[in-house]
Amino acid sequence: MERAVNICFVLSVILLKCTHGYKEMPGLSGKMFPKTATFHFPEYAYKETSKNEITYHEQEVACEQHTQCVNLNVGVTKINCIRHCISPSCYQDIYAFNALEEGEIDVRLNSFKGCVIQRM
Repeated sequence: MERAVNICFVLSVILLKCTHGYKEMPGLSGKMFPKTATFHFPEYAYKETSKNEITYHEQEVACEQHTQCVNLNVGVTKINCIRHCISPSCYQDIYAFNALEEGEIDVRLNSFKGCVIQRM
């Protein structure tokens, strides 16, 4: 079992290096680990006011019923569809270069909301 875990770890490090160009850094045990990459994306200021939240939520609900999104299963595909529907230009700026993936913590959502509110 330990060998399988080690093999999976090595393969994941190789995959990270190949796909993202991570640099290595030594861990506490002396083993080399991939250095965490900084994720860059356009940032838009977003103030979480009742008005802004209601405005965004109304658009979100309307887009959930849009013909392109309504029949999609719950998950990232549906979220991406809804956000694209809310604002194609903001989606293009923030998500198109690196779409949200299953299990990813969406650190770009507030920037997306800020973009949407600013472009109204």
